[in-house]
Amino acid sequence: MSQTVLIVDDDPVQRRILTEVISRFGYHTILAESGQVAVDILSGEKGHQVSLMILDLVMPDLDGMGVLEKIKPEFRNLPVIVQTAHGGIDAVVSAMRAGADDFVVKPVSPERLQVSIKNALKVNALAGEITRIKKQAKGVFTFADMIAQSSGMTNVVRLGERAAKSNIPILIEGQSGVGKELVARAIQGCSDRRGKPFIAVNCGALPENLVESILFGHEKGSFTGASEKHAGKFVEANGGTLFLDEVGELPPHIQVKLLRAIQEGEVDPVGAKKPTRIDIRLISATNRDMIEMVKQGEFREDLYYRLNVFPIFVPLLVDRQEDIGPLVSHFISRFSAEEGRKINGISEEAMQLLRLYPWPGNVRQLENTIFRAVVLCESDRLGLSEFPQIAALVDGFDVEVPAAPAPIEIKMPEGPAIIGGDFPKTMPTHTANGSSLGIPATMDDGHMRRLDEIEADMIRLALERYRGHMSQVARKLGIGRSTLYRKVREMGLEEHFS
Repeated sequence: MSQTVLIVDDDPVQRRILTEVISRFGYHTILAESGQVAVDILSGEKGHQVSLMILDLVMPDLDGMGVLEKIKPEFRNLPVIVQTAHGGIDAVVSAMRAGADDFVVKPVSPERLQVSIKNALKVNALAGEITRIKKQAKGVFTFADMIAQSSGMTNVVRLGERAAKSNIPILIEGQSGVGKELVARAIQGCSDRRGKPFIAVNCGALPENLVESILFGHEKGSFTGASEKHAGKFVEANGGTLFLDEVGELPPHIQVKLLRAIQEGEVDPVGAKKPTRIDIRLISATNRDMIEMVKQGEFREDLYYRLNVFPIFVPLLVDRQEDIGPLVSHFISRFSAEEGRKINGISEEAMQLLRLYPWPGNVRQLENTIFRAVVLCESDRLGLSEFPQIAALVDGFDVEVPAAPAPIEIKMPEGPAIIGGDFPKTMPTHTANGSSLGIPATMDDGHMRRLDEIEADMIRLALERYRGHMSQVARKLGIGRSTLYRKVREMGLEEHFS
């Protein structure tokens, strides 16, 4: 998806020139003929669409410096490139101190402007990602750090911010991959427990025989293998927030202890003589129908009502269309940096494809899809060809999945016959029975061959292919020369390099 650049200049000729140049770079543009109009745009409905601002410093009424002073408290992460016809050092220093990211002098060349825009957007994306990671690690991540611009997520944010002001138990509902843990972290960051421990536990991944010990702790020697004391997740979260993901997966006997922990504010470690007092904020999450589980007797009714005091439902990604574009841009920036790639965006056609796909795996699936596309991309923008599997499932898009390489034939050099003496002199690299490089994986009766037989065939083929040059054979097979010599002797293949 093309990013949007806000052009702020009182000169209509300059606005027209910049619009033409920036549009050729592949960005959308929004125009503002004065500083006050720019402030109004950023404060209005289109404000969240702006990815970068090009700001003229010298304007009547509200000049560029005035605009920076007004927007920076709220839009401190918005990259700004200031431009002026007067390139004095004082103007540069003042603009940078006020929050500008770069400075260009009129008339700026298209090449210089393009580099400036790309650098500002890239640095901002990386800075934003680093900031989010640091905030999560410190327990100060808030709803302002989330990508949540859709109406459905606006309701989630509103409820989350309200719930954060109290210690009320919260149950976050929604399918896998919608971002339930992120919502829980934002609630913690907006509460008075901000900066305190945030302990996340995936209840569905806990071994059933260790659930009690992991959650509530145990004393040394309380059972076989308990060589030292273990505090447990409830105690680790003391003073902060405990997030129980997939809480519906807890076994019945643990549900009883969880209910007591919530009611009494204390836990009973395995083997302990007395309970341990705890002070935690409990947030639970589930992707299952808890009411149906209660009806089926799979989950305690009294515990359900203890957990579900303040429910928050996180909608599916397909119901959050306004978030798909920003999420795609976010993931492109993140994975481009991680993979060392220079990918500046995504084509309109590819963006349209991603908007039409239903995303059964929600945000997690979108994240993995963009990761794969970034790795596969051979240009500076993601296109349809990077999403063949998605295109195959959406009407109106015809992208072929790359076919497997056509079989090639290797001419075997004249020499001793290979094992069995019945392999042909010309063999395909891939055959129907799963062989590779002329090495059959199965016998005539369809059963698999022994690994040592296949290994012997591979070594023989390598010896034939590289004409007995042992150093080269060992290097190509990825083994040491001494290992190769030993295997050759054991397999009776000395004749192939004598």
